[in-house]
Amino acid sequence: MKQVKILKTLCITIGIAALIAGCSKDKDAKDTEYPTIDVTASVAFPKQCSELTRGQKFTAKILVADNAELGSVSIDVHHNFDHHSHSTEVTECNMAAVKTPVKPFLLVKSIPIPAGNKSYTVSEQINVPSDIDPGDYHFMIRVTDKEGWQTMKGLSIKIK
Repeated sequence: MKQVKILKTLCITIGIAALIAGCSKDKDAKDTEYPTIDVTASVAFPKQCSELTRGQKFTAKILVADNAELGSVSIDVHHNFDHHSHSTEVTECNMAAVKTPVKPFLLVKSIPIPAGNKSYTVSEQINVPSDIDPGDYHFMIRVTDKEGWQTMKGLSIKIK
């Protein structure tokens, strides 16, 4: 009788321990996947080798997604007059000769994403000043998910 009681107590203890362990695994589950940026979608803009015009506005359309939850997107537009590279695209663009910047366009902007989204299309209107240097530029996109994982796309664009 005593052995049956010990066996029952042991089974209950093991069952409770397994239940607690199962619950703590769910809490410890971490998002380890990087978010994605889709620059190939038909609505995405700009794309690799896009041309923009000084003095005009354009709407950047950026499609981002994550397996758990998105955090924010940032855009960085800067000159590439020295032909440095952080393009993430296979296609190369025709580049103008190397030159020294006088008044290059520079834009750094963070765009929050409403909480709870696993996919989101950023639609951001950007004004290209009329008095900036024309030439080769980079359009950098960074998306960060809620866990802190980040993905970057570097597009080469031209401003005329």
